[in-house]
This record gives sequence, structure tokens and C-alpha cells, in this order.
Amino acid sequence: MITRLKLILVALFWGGTFVAGRMVGPLLPPPVSAMARFLIATALMCLIARVLEGGLPRLDRRLFLVTALLGFLGIFAYNNFFFAAVQLLPASRTALIVAMNPVATALLNALFFRHKLAPLRWLGIVISFAGASIVITHGDLATLTQGALGRGEWVMLGGVLCWALYTILSQLILKSGLSPVAATTYASLWGTLLLTLYALPHLGQVHWEGLGLKAALSVAYLGIPGTAIAYIWYFDGVKELGAPRTAVFNNLVPVFGVTLSALLLHEHIPLSTLIGGVIVLSGVALTSRGR
Repeated sequence: MITRLKLILVALFWGGTFVAGRMVGPLLPPPVSAMARFLIATALMCLIARVLEGGLPRLDRRLFLVTALLGFLGIFAYNNFFFAAVQLLPASRTALIVAMNPVATALLNALFFRHKLAPLRWLGIVISFAGASIVITHGDLATLTQGALGRGEWVMLGGVLCWALYTILSQLILKSGLSPVAATTYASLWGTLLLTLYALPHLGQVHWEGLGLKAALSVAYLGIPGTAIAYIWYFDGVKELGAPRTAVFNNLVPVFGVTLSALLLHEHIPLSTLIGGVIVLSGVALTSRGR
């Protein structure tokens, strides 16, 4: 029960990143925002590892390579695919593709590890995706068929593939005995290094004198609950529930994102959001029931 509550809070934190991202978006180039987010998050993760576990353990060659791959896939590549996609697609279409994460994770998990989900849990994944679709399209599901797959769609599908691989590969590193805190911190160290190298040419575009308290608070939110806490708890979920059942909680993200946008940015909440949110919760409950 505690693990499921943590995953709901992870979805809440990630829903809030849409609001924080909108606030900081006009002030910082996307690569710089991503770098700042993970610099804060990685520093906090290292502190958490020091306090809770006495520091980071030494890695053998295999774990060294796996954590590097996790950092590349789940932090560097996913963030770059995401930021590229949101510049090419409407936010609703991007969010809909992101909502395919649980399906992609379950399929890849079955393909690579021969782990099968019960039919009832597959049904839960489908139901939660349907609910997320209702939230994202504001109840007008006919928009799902509008437009062919273009460059933006393929870019975001690349991001979905990276996150699904990140989720299922997390199982390998956790089975080695590495804790969720240590695994997340090592992956973040790798990802932050790559994001920093990528962001360096963009630092000249930042108007530092125009940054104020709003930008600082937004980046702090992105880095602390939106990344450090959320990534560690997500790893906890993978360890406890497995990759497919953890990924299905991602469909709560658009529900929380729309709701928080309404509360904090005074955007209208349509009835479709409430209906879709209930459907998503039903699908998540169906998928996560039992051990």
C-alpha cells in the first residue's frame, strides 16, 4: 500500500512539472532547464545516499555500464526527445503519446524477460490508457485519428521507447542488490554529465539578469520533488511491483497535470477530466491489485 501511495505521489509530482515547466520555459532554453533540474536533483540524491546508506557503493564493470545506459536512456535521451517533441506537436498530442508508456513497458518486458501479465492486468492497462486519452483530448476521442504520424510523433515515440527501456532495465540493476537510492543516483550522475555537456553551448542564450524568484522556485521544484524524490520512489515501485505495474501509474500524470494547471494557472477543468481521471484510477487499481 505504501509503495502504491508513493507512485501516486510520483504522478502528482510529475504532473506539477508541467506547471513548473510552463513557468520557467520562457526564461531558460530547454537544455539549460534540463541541466539545472538534474544538477539540483543529483546533488540531493548524493546527499540522500550519504545520509541513508553511508554513501554510494563501488560498482563492478557490469553495473558501471548498466547505470551509464540508464542515465543515457532515462535522463539524457528521454529529456531531449521530450523537449524536441513539444516544439513540434501540440501539448495534448505529446501527452497522449507519453500515455503509451505503460503499454510499451509491458510489451518490452514480456519480450525481453518473458514476464507475462494476467489478462485482468492487461485490461487495467488498456482502461487507464483510455482514461488518459479522455483527459488529454477533453473527451473528443475523434481527434485521435486526426493527422498522420509525422516527425514530432516519431520523435516522441522515441522518447516512449527510451523510458520503457529505462523502466525494464531498472529491474536488472535492482536484482543485483543495488538499492533504489544508489541506482537512481548513479543513473542521474551519468545523465547529468551528458545534459551538462549538451547545455554548455546554450548558456550564452540565458538572460541571467531577468531570472527571478519564480524561475528559481520552478527549477527547485523540478529538481527536488519532480526529479530526486520522484525517480527514487519510481525505482522503489519497480522493485516492489515490477516494471509494467509501476509504469501504469504514469497515466495519472496527465490527470494531475490538468488539475494542477487549473488550480495554479487558473485553467478551466472540463467534465471530461473528472470522468477520465476516475477511469484512469480504475485501470490503475485493476493493474496493481494483489502482489
